[in-house]
Amino acid sequence: MDSLRKSWMLVALVLIGMGFSFPVKSATPVDFTDLVEESIPAVVNIETRRFGDRPQETTREGVMPEGMPEEMPEFFRRFFGDPFGGGAPRPQPDRRGGGSGFIMESDGLIVTNHHVIDEADEIIVRLSDRREFEAPLVGSDAQTDIAILRIDAKDLPTLRFGNSDNLKPGEWVIAIGSPFQFEQSVTAGIVSAKGRSQGQQQYVPFIQSDVAINRGNSGGPLIRTDGTVVGINSWILSSGGGNIGLSFSIPIEVAANSIDQLLEFGRVSRGYLGVGIEVVTREKADALGLERPAGALINRVEPDSAAAEAGIEVGDVILAFNGESVDIFSELPPLVGMVAPGDVAEVDIFRWGEYKTLQVRVKQLDEAEMLASEQPEGAVEPTNALGLVVEPIRNEADREQLGNPEGGVVITQVESEAAYRQGVRPGFVILMINNRPVADMDAFNAIVEDLTPGRPVSLLLHRRNGTATFVAYTPEIEE
Repeated sequence: MDSLRKSWMLVALVLIGMGFSFPVKSATPVDFTDLVEESIPAVVNIETRRFGDRPQETTREGVMPEGMPEEMPEFFRRFFGDPFGGGAPRPQPDRRGGGSGFIMESDGLIVTNHHVIDEADEIIVRLSDRREFEAPLVGSDAQTDIAILRIDAKDLPTLRFGNSDNLKPGEWVIAIGSPFQFEQSVTAGIVSAKGRSQGQQQYVPFIQSDVAINRGNSGGPLIRTDGTVVGINSWILSSGGGNIGLSFSIPIEVAANSIDQLLEFGRVSRGYLGVGIEVVTREKADALGLERPAGALINRVEPDSAAAEAGIEVGDVILAFNGESVDIFSELPPLVGMVAPGDVAEVDIFRWGEYKTLQVRVKQLDEAEMLASEQPEGAVEPTNALGLVVEPIRNEADREQLGNPEGGVVITQVESEAAYRQGVRPGFVILMINNRPVADMDAFNAIVEDLTPGRPVSLLLHRRNGTATFVAYTPEIEE
């Protein structure tokens, strides 16, 4: 064995002497120096100020008004407050904030986040060469968290928009910004995932990365290794306020759509379907007849909405919108929002065993409406196949207390352990069972009698807050 090792060492020495080299794995996977040097001049620091209350001239710095008689202090305190700290409301100071941004056009057009400049009375932009400008707000959109500023300057360095559609998890990206006012800070990382959702911004499929982003990075660019901007840094998920490797950026295509509309119309119009959606779990998929848990399950269709006019129904599962697949329900709102109001889109749906393609003329979001103890006769005993005790809705007063559902029967007791684990609770109203509407107690009883023991069931439930949700479970079989 030793002789073999010595032989290989001798061969290696001979090869090195002949000029051969062996590849050595670099400790640094990527050198970003050229990329950073080219990008930094186009990244800006943004400072904002919201003006506070101004103190009265007569009470400033605890000085009594000139000529005020000494016997007047009590009168003064009663009507003007105590300038010496005797309970008078203190003036609110100016509030300062800030973030980052980047130059998109050489004549001074700058992109940042809406939340960076929201409610600001004064916006100051500082360039990398230390020049400062007061920046009027051109326009902003809270839904996509995009804002546009303009400064009075020419021939400025710019960053180019790239393409985030072909961005892949594992790809290197960098962020440049002003975390905690440390200007022109550079951090690097990889793309963690795409299409992440956030409740308050349902129209943005965020890019998730592990690039270090902190307070002050908001509005700065997320840059690919080719030097193009693929995202605008927006928020982080953190338990303590600092970066823990969960950073989220607005895809540049979403930002560009908002920017174009703001520049042309001064506002952003986005498509609106008029439905309520929820996740398709494995049990719901089984109950609906889907091969796998995918798509967006419709639990509400608003009257006179685009969805209603297209024939979309409660219980449908949207699997694709305008040719783009919908694997997770949160992927649907961004796809709808990108469609211009008035345009026609194709919607692929699954409806209780059948696949259909519908044409829907998308409407505009702004124009659509966003949208007791005694058990009466007729209550069902907890021996039915669902394992639920229900009763009819007795009168309009009870219906109003339940959130004004259309039809339905109200659950008074949950006997089924499987139903309880899926979130079924007393006070919910059953509107539909396995795609069959429940108008009253007679309809409920007829549907329950037809249920096959041991098979999953799907319930459309109405809650007191007015929301509707699908629940699927397999009721226990009585021995």
